[in-house]
Amino acid sequence: MVKPIYDVLKTDHDTHRDLLEKLSQTEGDSPERQILWRKFYCDVSAHAAAEEESFYGELITTEKGQPRARHSVAEHKEIDDILQELNDTDMSPPGWLLRFKTLRHEYEHHIDEEEEEIFQRAHKTIGEDENGEIAREFLTRKNKERELETQKAEGALEA
Repeated sequence: MVKPIYDVLKTDHDTHRDLLEKLSQTEGDSPERQILWRKFYCDVSAHAAAEEESFYGELITTEKGQPRARHSVAEHKEIDDILQELNDTDMSPPGWLLRFKTLRHEYEHHIDEEEEEIFQRAHKTIGEDENGEIAREFLTRKNKERELETQKAEGALEA
């Protein structure tokens, strides 16, 4: 049986927090930074796309959930813009780490807000997801997004 969406999202958030901490301890264009960044970038990208479709897709259909869902999706766009910028930037200069710190601050604010405010609103408007239906939809979409990301990365390496 799949856990409720709230548990699945929280597990991802905890993984992302851990990766952010590890990334903040790296220096320059090191192999360690490259590996951690790729893992973080791919997982957060897949997570956001799946979350928007499954979790926020449900929440936005409710009158009380719609404003919070729209706010969070807008934050996803802002975070994605920084992710893309960092992904396209040389990791060597100190400016990369400075921009990364901005990303970390924005992302941690976003996931804290989800866990502390949005989850409570969602419990009231879309329910507990006891049978894991929303979580299953999220995980299916996240896996598809990861596959697409892997295909893009492999295509870039072959080109």
